Amino acid sequence: MLSCNKERLEDKILTFSKFGDTGRGGITRLSLSEPALKARAEFCKRMKAIGADIVTDDMGNIYATIKGSEDLPHIAAGSHCDSVIQGGNYDGILGVLTAMEAAETIVRENISHRHPITVMIWTNEEGARFDPAMMSSGVITGKFDKEKMLASKDKEGMTFGEALDASGYKGDEKNRISPKDYMALVELHIEQGPVLESEKMDIGVVEGVVGMVNYEFQFVGQAGHAGTVPQKIRKDALLAASEAIQYLHRELDKLDSKLVYTTGRIICSPNVHTIIPDDVKFTLDARHQDPEVIKQVVKIIENIPKELAKCKVSYKELWSRKTVSFNKEFVSFVEKNANLYGYANMRIYSGPGHDAQFAADMLPTTMIFVPSIGGHSHCEIEKTSLDNCLKGANVLLQTILDIDKK
Repeated sequence: MLSCNKERLEDKILTFSKFGDTGRGGITRLSLSEPALKARAEFCKRMKAIGADIVTDDMGNIYATIKGSEDLPHIAAGSHCDSVIQGGNYDGILGVLTAMEAAETIVRENISHRHPITVMIWTNEEGARFDPAMMSSGVITGKFDKEKMLASKDKEGMTFGEALDASGYKGDEKNRISPKDYMALVELHIEQGPVLESEKMDIGVVEGVVGMVNYEFQFVGQAGHAGTVPQKIRKDALLAASEAIQYLHRELDKLDSKLVYTTGRIICSPNVHTIIPDDVKFTLDARHQDPEVIKQVVKIIENIPKELAKCKVSYKELWSRKTVSFNKEFVSFVEKNANLYGYANMRIYSGPGHDAQFAADMLPTTMIFVPSIGGHSHCEIEKTSLDNCLKGANVLLQTILDIDKK
């Protein structure tokens, strides 16, 4: 059985954990920041050391390619190296490191392969510095307008375009991943949730990414002095919002148990402790793999009372996405290889979004999940055991070689 090298993989994980180290076990490595540029430089240095040719595209995505024996379309593997603020050392970057290790194993073990194999770093997947998330894959697949993305600003006022120009990684549009030059993309990622660990699984065989809707609700009442307005005539927008949240939870809980939903942002105005709130907004994020369940969610939203606690109620859709299904043959390769190595595995859908979900619209794509200890992600205690990292790398390696036979 082929195997990646555990010591080499550990060295990669430890080395890259220094770029943006917070000193508390995690990292802050925002897109195109100094720590991210150091991570990119280390990536390029290591890939050049195993003979890879490196190019970048017009969105700063990096492509490091080891040649195949034939002039065929590339097989791509990788993920992103940027993080959220005070994030962990596995989200995104593990997909890059395991792809690097798979490529290095192929080179050092002189494993024959027909197709060129390309290890990728996507630019600005997190969207933590520049909105939106999955920016570059969105531009390449036509989801986002490039000029609008270049104009996206960070909190200091620098645009993504300015940061890209200053980074040294702005390349040519002709270097983009495309159906003409590529035949497949495989992305390994941490699960970012507790399911695999709770089910004692080593590998998640990812069938796709769940569909979702994101709505904003608004409640308009009347401001007034906290000490003078009688309760019975108040139009308290926060009270109305709380009743709406209870309504949504009560009705959504009647749907499928796999539905997850979150009120993640609340804006209360004027947000003064002596004034009755007159304008409150909150968001609702709901996710499920079955489009019919998402339709039921939308129906519940549309049936929310038009008035609560004497306040006007309104809502609007902020954004949504349809369920994305990955290439069935490639998904079966991942499952077969997990079984081949004797790794416990299960089929699973991803709740979070990934660059692979956008890429799936333009070329055959699949993903591999490895467990997140405690289900933690987007925080400094995020961790995946080295053994599970290696297991994921091995499944990735063998999946790339299976695709290479096509």
